[in-house]
Amino acid sequence: MPKSSSLKKHVQAVGATLRRLEGQLRGLVPLLALATRASVPPAKTKASPLGRKLKLSPERRRALKLQGSYLGYMRHLKPAQKARVKAVKAKKGMRAAIGMAKKLAGK
Repeated sequence: MPKSSSLKKHVQAVGATLRRLEGQLRGLVPLLALATRASVPPAKTKASPLGRKLKLSPERRRALKLQGSYLGYMRHLKPAQKARVKAVKAKKGMRAAIGMAKKLAGK
C-alpha cells in the first residue's frame, strides 16, 4: 500500500500547484485588460479618417524643410564643428549654416 500513498501525495501536490496557478492567472486577467485597453488608440471619427490635417503655408513648409536639412547635417558633426555651425547660423542665417554643415560633414 505504500505506492497508493505516494500516488495520492503526487496527485495532491499537482492539485495544489494547479490551484496556485489558477489564482495567479485570475490576478493577471485585470492587468491584461488594463494593458490592452491602454494600448488601443482611440477610434477616429468618421469626419476625419486620417486624423488632424496640418494646414501648412508654403512659407512654413519651406522653413520646416530647411530645419530638417540643418538637423540632418548637424547629426553627423562633432561637438566642436556643431559649435562653429551654430555660430554661423546666428551670424549669417540658416542657409549659410546649412552650407557650412554640409561642407564639414563631407557631403
